[in-house]
Amino acid sequence: MPGQVLPSVLDRVPARVRELHERGIGAINVGRIGSGGRLLRTGLRLLGWPDEPTDAALTARILISLAPVEIQRGRPDAGLALLDEAQRLVAPADRGLLLQQRGLLLLLVGRLAEGLAAMDRAIPLLDGEVLARTLLNRAMLHQIAGRVRLATADLDRCQPIARDRGMDRLLAKVMHNRGYCALLAGDIPGALRDLEAARAGFAVHAEQLLPVVAVDRARVLLAAGLCTEAVTELDNALALFRGQRLTQEYGEAELVRAQAAHAVGDRAAARLWARRAERRFHRRGNETWAAVALLARLRAEFPPQRHRTAKFVARADQVAGRLAELGLANDAEAAAILAARARIGLGPRTEPGGRSDSRAGTPLADAATALRGRPGSHALLDTRLLRALAMAELGRATGRRDQVFRQVRAGLALLGEHRGRFGSVDLQTGTTGLGAELAAIGLAEALSRPVPAQVFRWLERSRAQAFGLRPVRPPADPATLDAVAELRQLDRVVRQAELAGRTDPVARRRCAELARTIRARGWQADGAGRRHAAAEFGAVAAELAARDTTMISYLVHRDRLLAILVANGRATLYGLADWPAVAESVGRLHSDLDALCGRALRAELDQVVRFSVRRQLDLLTAALLGPMRRHIGDRDLVVVPTDTLSGMPWGLLPDLRGRPVTVAPSATEWLHGQYRPATRPGPPLLIAGPDLAHSHAEVTAIASIYPASTILTGPAATVSAALPELAGRPVAHVAAHGHHEQENVLFSRLDLADGPLMAYDIQQLGATPDHVVLSSCDVGRMVVRTGDEILGFTAALLYSGTRNVVSSVGRVRDDRVPDVMYAYHRALANGAPAARALADCTRDGPLIPFVCFGS
Repeated sequence: MPGQVLPSVLDRVPARVRELHERGIGAINVGRIGSGGRLLRTGLRLLGWPDEPTDAALTARILISLAPVEIQRGRPDAGLALLDEAQRLVAPADRGLLLQQRGLLLLLVGRLAEGLAAMDRAIPLLDGEVLARTLLNRAMLHQIAGRVRLATADLDRCQPIARDRGMDRLLAKVMHNRGYCALLAGDIPGALRDLEAARAGFAVHAEQLLPVVAVDRARVLLAAGLCTEAVTELDNALALFRGQRLTQEYGEAELVRAQAAHAVGDRAAARLWARRAERRFHRRGNETWAAVALLARLRAEFPPQRHRTAKFVARADQVAGRLAELGLANDAEAAAILAARARIGLGPRTEPGGRSDSRAGTPLADAATALRGRPGSHALLDTRLLRALAMAELGRATGRRDQVFRQVRAGLALLGEHRGRFGSVDLQTGTTGLGAELAAIGLAEALSRPVPAQVFRWLERSRAQAFGLRPVRPPADPATLDAVAELRQLDRVVRQAELAGRTDPVARRRCAELARTIRARGWQADGAGRRHAAAEFGAVAAELAARDTTMISYLVHRDRLLAILVANGRATLYGLADWPAVAESVGRLHSDLDALCGRALRAELDQVVRFSVRRQLDLLTAALLGPMRRHIGDRDLVVVPTDTLSGMPWGLLPDLRGRPVTVAPSATEWLHGQYRPATRPGPPLLIAGPDLAHSHAEVTAIASIYPASTILTGPAATVSAALPELAGRPVAHVAAHGHHEQENVLFSRLDLADGPLMAYDIQQLGATPDHVVLSSCDVGRMVVRTGDEILGFTAALLYSGTRNVVSSVGRVRDDRVPDVMYAYHRALANGAPAARALADCTRDGPLIPFVCFGS
């Protein structure tokens, strides 16, 4: 949020000084601080300053323009001294100009209260362009203090003045500041839209300010839980800043980089970036921002080592007091909560049923006092979540279990409401680190005195929550449509090059750039609120019993794999295995299965790989089913996986071969799937993609089972033809090459005749197919985010409303798939449920990692 140096209207002045003043202001406004300052000083010398100047009023105006140069050079006292000198010389008509410039400079050095007072006195004296700029600067001041309503009011006054006077650069700044206000208000899509408008304006009228927009965009991405993307944005901005002298903005970028490092768990990097920012602000004389940077450093140092906790508490208390003095209420509250959490860490832990000493003067009592009361109206989401987490930790430390659960429920509800404002699944599946900590403490408390049904409920409150939100189509504006069309065409170019045994690096880079652009446009969609809340255990248990089905819900706690078995209306909690060992076995199994589906192996190597597959399957059977085996019986099974188990080929486990297994993102989604209205009867859609030897034969064979089916093969199997045909189909089968994009999962895809059918495209459907079969490699694979939020091609179908997806979590042998798929559809046509049909057709066949996802 850069400051603005104000040009003045010069009249009755020597032409040479007028020219120097105008040129100096122009240079400063485009970031050429040094040359601008030299021009202004030359003008002052011509007027006879610092001796008694020949034109006092003009000298005052030039001094007013020169003062920010000293601020930018890190000499705030010199800058303010120039304004003091200008005050002695200023003409009555220019007093408003002097006051507004003093307010801006005080803002830039962090003296917020004095800056606000100066601007409040200036605004009644101003009009026109100067008034517009002063309103913008006061809005920035209100933003820093967290006063969103007042900031928005100033921007509302500023915008029409700037628009009527053709102040395009200022209009871009207004949109920039609107974006920041939207961020403070928790409106992530709105913030991204406003910042994109600001970026477009700066690209034309103030290119040097593009990295400033990038920093605030990174702030928004951090608030949405997209930490890796925020780091990329910041690193690009920091590289651009190095060629400029925007030292305040550079310091802010370093500060946000510290927050991003902390969000991804790199505490050492967070401390380093926070120290850099703190030193930079001190050099500028900006003690307000230096205090904010110190708070970022304290957050990176939390939790402190026990022998350093007392010192940490004292520093956090001191920073909280200093931030309160500076008028930064939200930051002050965050620092006070941090001190309280450190005190809680000093307090004794309690045994189940016991209570710790919380008498006056103890760390726990001091923490309770600090946390007493409701959060202030200024408190941002992050601070509210931090308070809920601290209160939950206090409840654990004092043995008040009800307090733990109450605070975690409140925090997760707040986070859910926040997510409901997002229309992008990409944002919906992100979460703040504090949200993850809240879910973890609730689960830990539930496991401390485990009642399986209660543990089950806590899992459902924090697992795959994005599925509980209403799906929203991403924006279909012309720019996005053009980018999608270009991406589809270039992806086909890349694919043809691969088939010819070569690469096209230029096309690849452009594809990646287009994918980033389309993804970012999707983030700007507003959410539609909740679709449904987490299911209650009783409802899930009753539905399972009615269907004679068992559910296993997996979780990881302190590097141990646990499972809740729900059968016959009851829940049982099992401790299973060491989680790192299980995750390693899953990875090895995938590697071995992929090797078997690659080029033909020598007989000896083929034997070795198959032995390894059998060994990993045996190890995983013992680890994943272990003591539950005898309680599962012969019933159908619903699996709710966690982490890498989302990509587990469950049907290959010896104990589960031939058993119907459905993999659901959560028990809630499985239950709601039972009640979802079925798609109206109609003919299936069968699609055969290009460059796949057996796809045409596969689709032709399946078509003999469904005589009325719609068939797209050869040149007719295009994305433009397939998408409208997919909408609302009871069954859709696609035999095409599949690609899972680990780094950009929204662009996982199926190859069709005119390019890729992407996960992104699925979100554009008004009505999805009820049941989808994807007989291709990898498109059942998923990226699993915190809270077991999943992304990928299969996940996109499930989010959009498809009831069941049968897809592969690994590579498959193309020549072996047609027979399996024919048998599957024959069973399906005869009335078998999807999981039963898949189990029957793969029971005695080759090792094909197909999984039935959904409900």
